Amino acid sequence: MRIAFLGTPEVAVPSLDALVAADDIEVVVVLCNPDRPKGRSRTPVPPPVKVAAEQHGIEVWQPRRPREVLEEFRALEVDACAVVAYGALLPADVLAAGGAGFVNLHFSLLPRWRGAAPGQHALRAGDEVTGVTTFVLDEGMDTGPVLRRVEVPIAPGEGAGALLARLAELGAPVLVESLRALHAGEPPTPQPAEGASLAPKIHPEDVQLDLARPAEELGWLVRSADPAPGAHTTFRGARLKVFGAVPVAAEDAVAADPAPGDPAPSAPGTVVAVDKGGVVVACGSGALRLTEVQPAGKPRMAATAFANGARIEVGERLGDGDLDP
Repeated sequence: MRIAFLGTPEVAVPSLDALVAADDIEVVVVLCNPDRPKGRSRTPVPPPVKVAAEQHGIEVWQPRRPREVLEEFRALEVDACAVVAYGALLPADVLAAGGAGFVNLHFSLLPRWRGAAPGQHALRAGDEVTGVTTFVLDEGMDTGPVLRRVEVPIAPGEGAGALLARLAELGAPVLVESLRALHAGEPPTPQPAEGASLAPKIHPEDVQLDLARPAEELGWLVRSADPAPGAHTTFRGARLKVFGAVPVAAEDAVAADPAPGDPAPSAPGTVVAVDKGGVVVACGSGALRLTEVQPAGKPRMAATAFANGARIEVGERLGDGDLDP
């Protein structure tokens, strides 16, 4: 089976490697996004899939838009195509040139979490299970008919980076099996109409911590933004990114409805404890123990190290929203 592979980031590399290793599959070309400038020098850096493809000796195309290489793509006369996080929508004329079809590996249990950031949204919603789905692309957003679905539990405390890396390894052999099934004539199954949800790309403004929310929800949000873009709040007039946070018992934030003579409830964002486990902050309900943070201009560090260096005291506030110029 002669195929083209379309993918760009690191999560697509395990699938490319699995396809190259398959005795009955030949990857004749790889399409990925153009090199992007990075760092202060703005030096163009190749995407991980390009690096992997060149190591395998496969020709790489990097069009800004897939239509730019449509005639060359048609000339390949591939049997099918594989897609993993390519990063661009494929128009109808490109889809028509893909032989039996473009098989996409998606990191969720479709139709739940259609879009660019399925793993992040699953974590943000507090989902306990997720998985991978392979389906045949159509012109919709992850709406095509399904070939395979594999469900897995989300591990306690698992962040988005770790979850996506695990799903990438899980999905690679599923993609190979799905291509073989499509090539052999197995008909895919239409997605159900019910249960669909969207997972658009997550931006920094989407992961600002509203400490008036319940601690459990904030813990989900922190996990969904690790490693990028990083959930954030403010402390002493500067941005503070939070990469590790664990909900703790409500008594660590002082009871929301104290009995007569009990201490008053702590306002959301108030530091209620600094101990060997981190920095405990009151939330709308419960409290959040910060375990890993990144102060402005510094690397990620344990919250205990940050607390010791900054001499954080009980009663100080996070999330005041005022940043120094």
